[in-house]
Amino acid sequence: MGPKARREREREALRQVILDAARELFVEEGFENVSMRRIAEKIEYSPTTIYLYFEDKLSLLYAIWLEVIGRETDDPVDTLKKGCRAYIEFGLKHPNHYKVTFINHPHHPKDPGWKMEESMGMQAYGHLRAAVEACVKRKIFHATDVDAISQMFWAAGHGITSLLITMEHFPFVSKNQLIDMTLDSLIDGLKR
Repeated sequence: MGPKARREREREALRQVILDAARELFVEEGFENVSMRRIAEKIEYSPTTIYLYFEDKLSLLYAIWLEVIGRETDDPVDTLKKGCRAYIEFGLKHPNHYKVTFINHPHHPKDPGWKMEESMGMQAYGHLRAAVEACVKRKIFHATDVDAISQMFWAAGHGITSLLITMEHFPFVSKNQLIDMTLDSLIDGLKR
C-alpha cells in the first residue's frame, strides 16, 4: 500500500471515529446539548479537525443518518423498510432539524450555490430510490416504475413524519403501529 492509499485509509478511519463519538454523545446527552468542541474533546482532537470532515453539527448528524438508511441487507424489502423507518425516526427524534432539512429548506433555488442534487433531501431520496430499484429488479414488486414507487414511499414517510411532528395533540394510534401499518400496506400492495 502506497502513502496516498494509507493517508486515505487513515482519513476515513478518523471520519468514522468522529461519527461514532458524535452518535454516542447525541444519544447520551441529546443533539442540542452537544457541541463540535465536545465531540473534539471526546476523541482528543481539536475542533478544527472535525471541521475538516464536517461543515457543522447538522451535517455530522446527517452523515450518521445516512449510515443508518444506507445499510443494505440481502433482502431488498428489508432494506427498504429499514431505510423508510430510519427516515421517519430521524424526523421524530430531531424535529427541528427535520423541519429545516426537509420542510423549510435552508437553501433556496435562487441561491447561486444551491444544487438540488446535492441537497440532503435528494441524497435521502437517492437511497430510497436505490432500495426500490433493487425490489423492482428482483421482481419482488409487480409495478416497475421506480420513480413513481419511490415517490409514493417518500410521500408516505414524509407525511407520517410531518404529521407526527406538527400535530402533537392529535390522538394518533401508537407511533410504531402507524409506521408499520403504512409501510407494510405499501409493500404488500406492491408485491407480486
